[in-house]
Amino acid sequence: MTCEAPRKGTGNAIAALRRLATPKPVEDRCDFCAVAIASEHRHLLEVSKRKIVCVCDPCALRFQNVAEGRFKLIPRDPVFLEGFCLTDAQWDNLALPINLTFFRRDSAAGKVVAMYPSPAGATESLLPAESWAVLEAENDDLAKMEPDVQALLVNRIGTAREYFIAPIDVCYGLVGLIRMHWRGLSGGEKVWEEVGRFFAGLREKAGAPRTAEREECHA
Repeated sequence: MTCEAPRKGTGNAIAALRRLATPKPVEDRCDFCAVAIASEHRHLLEVSKRKIVCVCDPCALRFQNVAEGRFKLIPRDPVFLEGFCLTDAQWDNLALPINLTFFRRDSAAGKVVAMYPSPAGATESLLPAESWAVLEAENDDLAKMEPDVQALLVNRIGTAREYFIAPIDVCYGLVGLIRMHWRGLSGGEKVWEEVGRFFAGLREKAGAPRTAEREECHA
């Protein structure tokens, strides 16, 4: 049997086809100036639409310390709230369907809004004004929470009793994670493993204790 030698240029053509068939990684770009940015980058919140946009550091600096306007710069770091007071009775009165939620001050609506992750995304829950007033009276750290761009993130899954003032993009990142991994009616083991890893990383970033267990508050 005679083997035919490959024609000149065939190898280059095959290599080119392989390159075209190989998906290229999507490059993050600043939504303002279109410059390429690292995977870890700053975000702005378009307040009226509650839309998070990606920005480079120079564009982010334009919004540093800007309190009003179409866009607000989202802070970088979470803050662990040690000694935060929220009793089981207070939590039950909120009547949330999941032991995981975040509370943000909506400057346009002039109120605090409770949001919880669900398979369909972030879902808003009614929050009685008096319930939030009690939490504020018992926890001075809530007065430091920036409207729109920070939230009180609560994790009471299982034995966990942990609370953070978290950047709003982190909160919506948790929503996306749950939506991505949720299976069936209860979510499945995978989603709760991912949630556990999420909070382990959040605790590390905030300099919090490694354990998720907290003593119950007795207000």
